[in-house]
Amino acid sequence: MKKIHALAIALILAVSAGLGLAAATKTAGLRSATPTTVTTKAAIAARSRKLDHVEAALRRALRDKPPALPALPATRRPAAAPPQRVVYRRPAPIVVIKHTHHGDDGSEHESEGHDD
Repeated sequence: MKKIHALAIALILAVSAGLGLAAATKTAGLRSATPTTVTTKAAIAARSRKLDHVEAALRRALRDKPPALPALPATRRPAAAPPQRVVYRRPAPIVVIKHTHHGDDGSEHESEGHDD
């Protein structure tokens, strides 16, 4: 094997091993997808205020009852109908006829040669 071929194979193996290692660490979660950011006190206070506003809105929604639904129009109900009677009708049977040649249908002379 020529040295250039061995070098090319080694280079391909090294690149594939590096890419495989990178994929495995990302899949296993060993490498974070985004770098962690340091939050400041001002950012924490802003998030806290937003959460307080959302919590207050949720409490108002829980306290306020929805408006009453309009009354249904008075309709005349029909008299209670008798229960339906169920009648089961069996389907017609399926008949399958398979014709087999038994030799007794009078066609022996067709299969035999004629000596006329």
